[in-house]
Parts: sequence; structure tokens; C-alpha cells
Amino acid sequence: MDYPVIAKPKLEEIKVRPNLDQYDDLVKKFSWQELRKELDGLPGGGLNLAHEAIDRHARGPRADRVAMYWEGTGSEEERYTFAQMKELTDKFANVLKGLGVEKGDRVFLFMGRIPELYVAFFSILKVGAIAGPLFSAFGPDPVKDRLLDSVAKVLIVTPDLRNRISDILKDLPDLKHVIVVNKDNRSQEPLAQGDISYEKEMAAASPDFQIVPTTEEDFSIMHYTSGTTGKPKGAVHAHLAALQHMATGRWALDLHDDDIYWCTADPGWVTGTSYGMSAPWTNGVSQVIYEGGFRASAWYQIIQKYGVTVWYTAPTAIRMLMKAGDHVPKRYDLSSLRYMCSVGEPLNPEAIVWGLRALDLAFHDNWWQTETGAILIANYPIQEIRPGSMGRPIPGIKAAIIDEAGSEVKPGEEGDLAIRPGWPSMFRTYWHNQEMYDSKFKNGWYVTGDRAHMDEDGYFWFVGRSDDVINTAGHLVGPFEVESALIEHPAVAEAGVIGKPDPVAFEVVKAFVSLHDGYEPTDKLRNDIMGFVRRKLAAGVAPREIEFIDSLPKTRSGKIMRRLLKARELGLPEGDTSTLEED
Repeated sequence: MDYPVIAKPKLEEIKVRPNLDQYDDLVKKFSWQELRKELDGLPGGGLNLAHEAIDRHARGPRADRVAMYWEGTGSEEERYTFAQMKELTDKFANVLKGLGVEKGDRVFLFMGRIPELYVAFFSILKVGAIAGPLFSAFGPDPVKDRLLDSVAKVLIVTPDLRNRISDILKDLPDLKHVIVVNKDNRSQEPLAQGDISYEKEMAAASPDFQIVPTTEEDFSIMHYTSGTTGKPKGAVHAHLAALQHMATGRWALDLHDDDIYWCTADPGWVTGTSYGMSAPWTNGVSQVIYEGGFRASAWYQIIQKYGVTVWYTAPTAIRMLMKAGDHVPKRYDLSSLRYMCSVGEPLNPEAIVWGLRALDLAFHDNWWQTETGAILIANYPIQEIRPGSMGRPIPGIKAAIIDEAGSEVKPGEEGDLAIRPGWPSMFRTYWHNQEMYDSKFKNGWYVTGDRAHMDEDGYFWFVGRSDDVINTAGHLVGPFEVESALIEHPAVAEAGVIGKPDPVAFEVVKAFVSLHDGYEPTDKLRNDIMGFVRRKLAAGVAPREIEFIDSLPKTRSGKIMRRLLKARELGLPEGDTSTLEED
């Protein structure tokens, strides 16, 4: 089906920053150095994301503005001004400093969306340490891998999630402290021996703290990203990322001073930090944090209750809203909404058409990655939407489609999506894996791993991944990590994992498994293996389907050919099989 271009709105119909109406002219004249002047900077020089997002507002006219409207799973309501956020983050920074946390130390967060997570995140940055957010649905194995690789010094966790990972803590010799956040005494269990109570420490902490001096190139945040081989890699970002978070919050999300903003992403993923913490607060904007999970009626209720004006969500969530039906949003007053964006996976054109029909607004898709740290390509509020396109590059970004030699190809030709290095939020390294980091660059380009093409007007269009990484509900899953968990099951001899197309989640994880002698391929065994992997990883990462096969296709060197597994699953041509191991 062909989808028409959705015309840009009239200026009077949307609160848009006028300079985006002159996109081409802005791109030619743009300078990151000039925009850098809009950041406040530390009083003694240098740059710190926590200062830009919290302290400068707390010391100015926005001090009493609500920074966070929080709603809990039990409909609890709390609100925090920028001044209150400063006091709380200063207090917890003193707690961390008292525990011996120093500049450059790694401090990880394993919590749901509670206010204490946001307080802890910026407190970590204030002491000059590196914040490592973890997805709250992770099982023990992903947490262990990340804490070991990063040599984490402190883990901040809630009681329920601490219980989930209790068996792995003994295997983390460098972890010096476990701080337990027992919000509102939700847990009645006593602290484990050696654990530290967040509430007790905060009650005794001083509210006076001076941010540890950091430069714009000092490390700030570490997010782990999956690849096709080996364990996940820690992509490390610098404090200068604040500049691009602020800018893209304005350009791509159209954030204005009086907006009420809602980003639905989990803080354990990069969207939840870059656009669920940094972008709104570097712009001094009030945002909603909803602790609960997805339910169409609950989400619409949040928009209505808080008067959300700008909404940033994911294609999987949009498709789930579509599945709930057009009649559901009609029950709510959603008239406050004026702008909606999507990220995490390609947004199918049907979702844009549905948004117009059911919500009277179009979703604006944009593109970026964990490694890029912030939005690089977007459908802007003042430009036409081309349904299915990820949009055009932001000012200051040179994007291109390149061939295997690293040379740009003509418009319309498929190739690797690549970005010219040097943008502020670009990852600075993979933690202790410089060789892998260097492999991501070719002929002066950062090669993203996405296949795409560009049209004559500079709009980019996603084609697929150039590797085997699986995008399920916006979460990138490395097949190696899933395969490693599968073969720990006593029945599994070999495993190969692919992404299988899914109408809601974009892809789901499917595993092909061969069994050891003595095991029969039964439904009972399949369910047992699924449960085993879910306990080790997470329900969203574990295989949704398992197919038993006698043997997996491998190269002569023994490498499982996931490409072949996927081609056979989807009925596609198998391509070159000259390296296939003979039976």
C-alpha cells in the first residue's frame, strides 16, 4: 500500500521553534561550539550533566517548578520541584562520597521507575562517578555480566530486585556496597547483612554538596549494548552529551518551557536516560514518571490527568494501543497532546495513519542508537512526514549511505547507514574493549550496523540490520547471550537464535535447539527450557519460540549460520552455502 506524504502543519497549529522551518539554512550555518554557550557550565569551569539538568534550574527562576510528577503502581502521587531535586541529589551525593565513591568509579542502578532512581542517577554524576542504569526486568545473569565487566563498586537496588539477584552477589568481588531503596516500606524483610539502607543514610545526610569538578570529556553514563558475538559491551558517554540532549529535546521533541512531557521508556535503556532524564531537564521542562507497566486505559488516563503535551514512546507500544482499539482513546480527554514521537525500532506507516485517525496527531519517528547517545535523524515538527522514513539528520550531523569500501552511494541505493564522527553525545569507548570500538569505524565513518537508503530529498529509510542483533520491542538482544543461556540447560547440545518478524514487537526471539542424546523433543521439555532461560535472563529476552532440530547448520570452522536459520524460517533464498559444513 502506498502512503501519502503527511503535510507539515501550519505554524499556528503547532508550537514549533521557528528556525526549523529554515532547516537547510540552519544546517549550513550550524555550530556545536556556538550552541555550547547555552549550557551553564560549572561555577569553577568544566561541565557536569547533573548541574545542567538540576542545579542551574534550582538556583534560578525555575527553582519552584515541578520537575517530576510521579505516579506509582498503586496510584500514589508525588511531585518534586527542581529545588527539591537539588537538595535530594546533594544529600545522596554526600552518602556516596561517605562510602568512598570517587571520580570514575562505576555505580549501577537496578530499580523500577521510582523517584529514588532519578535522585540516585544525578547524585552519581555529582560525585564524578559513572552511572550504569540496568533494565529492571533483567534476570541475574545479565546483571552479573554487566557488574563484572564494569568492575562496579556500588549497586543501588530495591528489595524485590535484590532478592532476584541474591545468588550472584557473592560472585562480584569488586562490589563494595549494596544500597537498598525500600520506598514507603514496601518490603517488610530485614536488610541482608552488609547492605545499606538508603532511607537511613538519607535521613542523616547533609544537604550541602559541591559537585566534583568534571570536564565535558569525563565519562558520565555507561549503557550496555548487545552484539552478535561475546558478552554485551559497555558504551560509555561523556558529560558533553548534555549539549545534544538539550538540543534534540528542542528540535526533535519540540520541548518548550511550559510543556508537560512524558517518555515511556525504562531508565535501564538509553532512551530512558537521554530522553527520560537529561533532555527534558536540561530544558527545564516538567515531566511525568509513571511506575506502572503498559495498559492502554492507564496510559490514556496519565495523559488526561497530567495534561501531557509532548509524548515520546515506542512503536511496539503504539501497535499495542492500536490493538486495544480506536474506541479506547475516545473515552479520555487527550486534547492537551500537541506532539508525539516514536523511537526504538522502525515505525510502520500504519501507526502514523492510526495516530491521525484515533488521536488527531501523527507520530514523528526518529532514529538513534545506544552508541550515538542521542537522536541523530528525525521527522521534525515543521516538516512533512514521509511514513516509513526515519527522517533527516539533525543540524551538526553528517549521515550517509556507504558501500563496503566506505564510499558514499547514490540516492536510492541500499548500503550501510554511517555517521561522520564528532557529535557531542557519541560514545567515547566500549569499556575495556578498544579493539571492538575501533572496528565500528571505517574510512572516517561510524558504521551503525543498520542497512538503509536515502532518497533525493535527504530522508533516510531503514532496510534492516547488517548483523544478527534482534530488535524485540525496541530492545536489542544479542543472540550470543541467549544462546549461552540455552546451552547451560542440561538437555541442550547446541542452540542458534534469530529474530522472527512479529506484528506487535517487530521481532521476537526464536531459538533452534539440538538435544543431547537421551532427551526427547517434547512440549514439556520446551517449556522447561523456556522457563530456565527466562529465570536467567528476562522474559523479554528469552526465546518466545523454540524449535527442536537434529543439527544446526554450521560453517566448516564450526560457526552456527544464523543467516541460514533465518532464511529457512522465512522461506527466503539461502544464498551462498559454499562454506556450509557437510553432513
